[in-house]
Amino acid sequence: MPRNEPTEGTDEWGGGRSPKRRKAVRYAVPVAVAGVAAATIGLVPAFAGSGSPDLPKISAQDLIAKIASSDVQQLSGTVRVTTDLGLPSLPGMGGAGGSFGGGEHGGERGGKSDDGASAAPQNKLMELASGAHTLRVAADGPGKQRVSIVDKAAEYSLVHNGNQIWAYDSGSNTAVHSTAPGAGRHGDRHHAPEDLPGELKNATPQDLAKQALKAAGDTTSVTVDGTARVAGRDAYQLLIKPKQAASTVGSIRVAVDAANGTPLKFTLTPKSGGPAAVDVGYTNVDFAKPDAGLFSFAPPKGAKVIDGDKERAKDRREHGEQGKDFGSRKGAEDFSKGLGGMNVLGKGWTSIATIKGTGSGLPAGKDQGAGGDAGKFLDSLGDKVSGSFGSGRVFSTRLVNALITDNGTVYVGAVDKQALIDAADAAK
Repeated sequence: MPRNEPTEGTDEWGGGRSPKRRKAVRYAVPVAVAGVAAATIGLVPAFAGSGSPDLPKISAQDLIAKIASSDVQQLSGTVRVTTDLGLPSLPGMGGAGGSFGGGEHGGERGGKSDDGASAAPQNKLMELASGAHTLRVAADGPGKQRVSIVDKAAEYSLVHNGNQIWAYDSGSNTAVHSTAPGAGRHGDRHHAPEDLPGELKNATPQDLAKQALKAAGDTTSVTVDGTARVAGRDAYQLLIKPKQAASTVGSIRVAVDAANGTPLKFTLTPKSGGPAAVDVGYTNVDFAKPDAGLFSFAPPKGAKVIDGDKERAKDRREHGEQGKDFGSRKGAEDFSKGLGGMNVLGKGWTSIATIKGTGSGLPAGKDQGAGGDAGKFLDSLGDKVSGSFGSGRVFSTRLVNALITDNGTVYVGAVDKQALIDAADAAK
């Protein structure tokens, strides 16, 4: 079998919210926008470059088709997730990356939780936004999945079986039980829930790669750039590069199983260079049917069990539309309405999400007591900018930047600072 030779590719293809809720939303934005940006790409035909192992040549278009036609529904394995978005560490939240747990227990891990927050899926998702984490995953069709986050002292598991979802945090010995919305229709108890929590998605290379290849357009160059061995499997390497200069994304590399088309590794590198901002890959994987016992869960003796359905209903009564589940698509839509509405400007990698201002922006005035202290803190994090839109601050990470104007309007995307200012000026 001849070794692949490198070839060139061609182009084708608010005011009433609680501080905790505001903080969670503020730092969830970079993660959400990274997913949106990765989903807006195009397709180019190309051929595999040289690499190891030796594999037959394949065009990028055929490799994309191989991913799309892959019907792997049963697997188990270990996934290593490393995220370095360059997010700031917040006071009282631990060391670098401490605002997302950073592998530490934080305020509730390692001790008893009174409200079950340590077992809430949304909170665990936030932890994955920084640092290195090990996940054990298993799937047996659309009705059975399990994801476990393992750290040095504890384990967190999210188990979906039919219309039943369990979340369990061993550090606090707390479990949350919920019924999946939309599950079990047409008499099929294994029917996939329509609003399955986002934490059961986007946890593996397959999910991330599907997001990155979901949309077609002319904003991206895609080629096949050699081969690799990942988790003991032969793989092609798909290289995705934005063509839009304002994007902060340098490239996305996806290792695709040569035998069955399953993405085995997903690596996103910022244009600024340095280590990958997101690196998610299997360290071992088995495509045999997982043991059925992996999808059965019973709370350990002495565990505190929380009724997630009741808590969700209570949250909705207390917070109205803003209290709906952020993990579901409908919840995200409801939440954006609560903020005054979210729009997306532009297309492709330079898409910018905008959230309408409430009229009250960031603290200003350095001689206004607590407001002045807040202003100094914000000055240490963000750059003051101005334009025909007025003035505001730009908060930057290695991948995502956000402009918050003085009237509270937010512009955020995986774009450079000038693109945000231009967007704000154009919307004036």
